[in-house]
Parts: sequence; structure tokens; C-alpha cells
Amino acid sequence: MFKKSFVVFMSLLLVLSMLFVGCAKEEAAPEETAPAAEEAAPEEALKVGFVYVGPIGDGGWSYSHNEGRLYLEEQLGVETLYKESVPEGPEVEKVMKDMIDQGAKAIFVTSFGYMDYVVNVAEEFPEVTFMHCSGYKDAPNMNNYFGRIYEARYLSGIVAGLKTETDKIGYVAAYEIPEVIRGINAFTLGVQSVNEDATVAVRWTHTWYDPAKEKEAAKALLDEGVDVIAQHQDTAGPQQAAEERGAFSIGYHTDMKDTAPNAYMTAPIWDWGPYYTEQVEKIMNGEWTNEPYWGGMEDGVVKLAELTENAPEGAQAAVDEALQALKEGTLSVFAGPIYDQEGNMMVEEGTEMSDGDMLSMGWFVKGVEGKIE
Repeated sequence: MFKKSFVVFMSLLLVLSMLFVGCAKEEAAPEETAPAAEEAAPEEALKVGFVYVGPIGDGGWSYSHNEGRLYLEEQLGVETLYKESVPEGPEVEKVMKDMIDQGAKAIFVTSFGYMDYVVNVAEEFPEVTFMHCSGYKDAPNMNNYFGRIYEARYLSGIVAGLKTETDKIGYVAAYEIPEVIRGINAFTLGVQSVNEDATVAVRWTHTWYDPAKEKEAAKALLDEGVDVIAQHQDTAGPQQAAEERGAFSIGYHTDMKDTAPNAYMTAPIWDWGPYYTEQVEKIMNGEWTNEPYWGGMEDGVVKLAELTENAPEGAQAAVDEALQALKEGTLSVFAGPIYDQEGNMMVEEGTEMSDGDMLSMGWFVKGVEGKIE
């Protein structure tokens, strides 16, 4: 009886032990985990291209745009590409396509003569954003942008008008396009605002970047008796000609005082960095539109460089007064009455030119000596 009871007891104990171990194993078993979610692929960083008509070391137009590119890199950390000294012809299409092949999703193309080629490539690559400087055509993925540099040219004209002793000022000009004509007219109106007897003689070079040719054009003007030289090119050649002849000068694009320290007085200059940064941020945030841009002194995209000791007495005060009026909107460079070279009324008193009229300007104001060839 005892033996039988013992056997039953041990059997029961064995069963209970097995149950206990099974439960323990079940409790100890790790919980099943859901399959790891696939990590989202990191968003591809935006790569931005820049196309320049001249070398980035020109100290002028292309240099100023390249400074804007470097500012963009510093502010947003984006990768950029650039190509300098690209002719204003079909070659620029290949340059843009090469940038796209390298991953560029946005391209700034920085000269007027590229315009039609940018339109072609924008149509072929609708997924890429194109921004063209100084033109007037656009597309769903292409805008045009520029600055009201004529405002800064007006201010530099004030300096030149107060400085000249011969009342003859020379202007070395690039091409007969509205941008250049508008700048000459604005400069002349600035001159006349403080010196109604002064005239501005124009000499065309048909170049953007040719230091020797631009210097020779300035020398020819100096031979004609001008004592201040202004310019619309990308080199400091005209400044150097003024320096060598003991005359004075107004630069362009960047502060050129180091190239002609005894001649240079000031310059209308560009600051593209903030605009480039703003546009790229909009692209990154999906907020970019193809709205054209034409910013002025109030935006800071155009400025007048600091006046040097070569500037005449009273120039700073006169510039400061006009600058404040421009920013407040109480001064408009192309407000009437304005007459052309033949004395025809082009802008009536009490009115001012529209942006469209300024962008298509093809005539010289009274006081300009020269022809639009």
C-alpha cells in the first residue's frame, strides 16, 4: 500500500515539475518583436549650379555673383557647382546639362545673353529650377531676377557731378541693351541733379570683359577732355586709365579702390548672397515660384560702395539725402520731366516711367553725348 502510494506521489510530483518548467520556459521566452520598420532614405541634398560669363577673378560682375555663391554655401551648407567664362551662345546649354548630369536641381544663369538658351533647357528639364539674371523671359520652372542698380548709378552720378571741373564726364559702356542704356541715363540724371552744366560722353566697347579694350576706350575719352570716368564693364581697365592720367573714376560691380587708389571715388555694387539664399531656401521648402524679381536699395541687393577720400566735399551728405529719399519712395530716378537728347518730352512732369518702359529703354536722356548704334 505504501509502495503504491509512493509511486503515485512521485508520478504526480514529476508531472507538476514538468508543468512548472514549461511555464518557466514560457515566461522566460523573449517577446516576439515586430519587424523593424524600414528606415526612410535620407533626403538628397540640394545641389546648385552657377554659370558665369566672365572669370570669377574679374573683380566685377562674375566676382560679385561668385561671392553670392560662397555666401549661399556658408548660410545653408548646400553643395554648389560653377562654370566661369561661358560664352553667350549655344555652348551654355551644354554647360547647364552637364551640371544637371552632376545632380544640380537648381541653376543660376547670370548673364543677359543666356536667356533663350535657358528657356530651351528649362523646357527639356521641368524638374530643375532655373533662375536667369537680367532677362525678361520665364517658364513654369524658370524666373528672371535683377536689381535696380540704376538707383545706385544715380547716386554715383551725384558724386561725379560734384567732382568734375571740366563738366565733361566719360562713360565706357558695354552693349546697346536696355540695361546699359538705363544705367547711363540714371547716372546722367544723378550728375544733372547737382550739376546741370555737366555732360556724359559715351564710348562703346561691345565687351563685358576685355581689360585692354576697355582701358583704351577710357583713354580715348580722357583725350577728349573728360576728368571723371564711369563704366559698365566687368574689369577695372577704365579705372586704371583714369589713375594713370590723374583723373577720377566711378567703378562698377564691386569696390575697386585697390585697383586705382588715387582715382576711384565709389561704385554701384551688388550683394547677391541674401537673394540666392532666399531662393534656395524656398526651393528646399517647396515654396519657390517663378515670380520675377527686381529689388532695389531698400532690399540691399544693390548698394553704393563707401566713398573714398577722392570724393568731393559735400558728396557724402548729398548721397545720404538722396539715398534716404529713394528708400522712402519720395525720390524716383525716372520721374518726369525727362527729355531725350533731341529735347523731346519722354516722361511728363508728375509721372514716372513704368518698369516695362525702363526694361525696354532704348533712348538717351538730355545731357548724354553719344549714339545708340
